[in-house]
Amino acid sequence: MELTDLVRLFAEPVDLAVVLTDVDLERPGPTVLYANPAFARMSGYAPADLVGGTPRILQGPDTNREATRHLPRLLRAEGRFLGCLRNYRRDGEEYLCEIDVRPILDRDGAPQAYIAFEREVVRRRGRPAEGGTRRYRPTVQSPLPLVGSGMPIFA
Repeated sequence: MELTDLVRLFAEPVDLAVVLTDVDLERPGPTVLYANPAFARMSGYAPADLVGGTPRILQGPDTNREATRHLPRLLRAEGRFLGCLRNYRRDGEEYLCEIDVRPILDRDGAPQAYIAFEREVVRRRGRPAEGGTRRYRPTVQSPLPLVGSGMPIFA
């Protein structure tokens, strides 16, 4: 069974957006290998519009450029990106997206693909909780926790 087929089996029925990409982090990559229906509902892009393209299609004028440069560096150095980016739907509407990107490793421990778990969030008003976490809350509650403590914030 191919990796994409395996991801599809578990990701199709979940309400959390899931995107699988290749490991090419240099522009214009990475290339989207799979996006689940929850991602299509959140972004407005049909999976067929995304597969073969790049997730950078979601970036726009107010997307934090430093965060988008930081993402591939963190993946290379630490093997994970956990943060919040301002993305844009197909119709141009902006939204905050909490993103947890992790590598899928081959038997030798080298990244074979990257999988991103994403959900739309809204920024909470007022002072952030101790440690800077919990600044954002999901727009739709998911039964699966996405974020642990210490999440970097990139709005």
